[in-house]
Amino acid sequence: MSLIEINFDGIVGPSHNYAGLSLGNIASASHKGDPSYPRAAALQGVTKMRGNLARLGAQGFLLPLPRPNALLAGALNLDGTEAPQLRAAPWSASSMWTANAATVSPAPDTQDGTCHLTPANLVTMLHRAQEWPDTLRMLDIAFGNRDHFTVHGPVPPTFGDEGAANHMRLCEGHGAAGVEVFVYGKTGGAFPARQHEQASRLVARAHGLDPAKCVFIEQNPAAIEAGAFHNDVVSVANERVLFTHAEAFADQAGAYDAIRAAFPALEVVEVPSDAVTLAEAIRTYLFNAQLLTLPDGAMALIVPEECRESASVWAWAEAMMASNGPIREVIPVDVRQSMANGGGPACLRLRVVCDPAAVDPRFMLSEAKADLLEQVIAQNWPEQIDPADLGDETLASQIVAARAALLNALDLNELI
Repeated sequence: MSLIEINFDGIVGPSHNYAGLSLGNIASASHKGDPSYPRAAALQGVTKMRGNLARLGAQGFLLPLPRPNALLAGALNLDGTEAPQLRAAPWSASSMWTANAATVSPAPDTQDGTCHLTPANLVTMLHRAQEWPDTLRMLDIAFGNRDHFTVHGPVPPTFGDEGAANHMRLCEGHGAAGVEVFVYGKTGGAFPARQHEQASRLVARAHGLDPAKCVFIEQNPAAIEAGAFHNDVVSVANERVLFTHAEAFADQAGAYDAIRAAFPALEVVEVPSDAVTLAEAIRTYLFNAQLLTLPDGAMALIVPEECRESASVWAWAEAMMASNGPIREVIPVDVRQSMANGGGPACLRLRVVCDPAAVDPRFMLSEAKADLLEQVIAQNWPEQIDPADLGDETLASQIVAARAALLNALDLNELI
């Protein structure tokens, strides 16, 4: 069995819109009411996937969920008199950010030797809490090989769980046993802390992880209040490297000590506040990046194009690359449609360490399948959506038909 890390990117759904539903997500709030461009958004995502397929040789994807969600609309008793945010919730395309789809523990870390996945309940936000039943259906198909995968139900809803966006893994190599780091929040001023400590601990127990190889760390409340609604907005890990802002954790030095006690090989690449402010790190999503190990063993950081446009961020990135540290390359990508709704390259992907042959092949990307995705998107995705259009029956029919066309093209009609 050959274990590698595969990134499963979310295909941006045809209902992608800027309704501003995500409290604490500054980008989402800033663009509330703007027109969105679902077709451009989805094509930007496929281009990003193509780049990583070329770099790594393996790339997966997950699909848009059914929208508008008739079950949620019915539960809300929508009749046209409700607040716009309630009307918009069943139309949300937020499942595109698959870093929130689930928490994943690879087989080398688990007691039974299978890769465990727990879909996030996402209970803090109405528009996201609707996702997990359909996410669970999809994960059960994509990772249905029970010799390799165990797929759980979500954490009970009392405890908010936001998935892999608050989870990191450190290891000597992706196929080796690792240490799993769970980051939770307690308070964030005016904004909710979305990841509950007990949710993280429940997931660790359900996955059969060695307690000595688990670290639980509190996110900095000031970072949450500044707009880092998930840990992956201020830190990301890959193999031995933790790439982090200096203000990511409530006790920065204590966090490093706790991780190093479980994983002595830890290499910290810390960005100081006097080089890149917390506000600028959040605005540009420097840390909401994909930190990848390339085939030659070097690491590359896939960042939003907004990082190159920031004088302080790009100056720091160039100095880092010149320092001969573990991160040798910084590669900007254009995901502006996702960024405007609060999701960067890391939000758009779920990392799964597994044998590619164990995954349902319909969820694995190839160049030919990327061509197919682009063709379906270009022919079926709406070009533009205004938030005022949400609720329109003609638009709803177009969105339903667009998703059906994608599922039919991929031979995944069981998900309709």
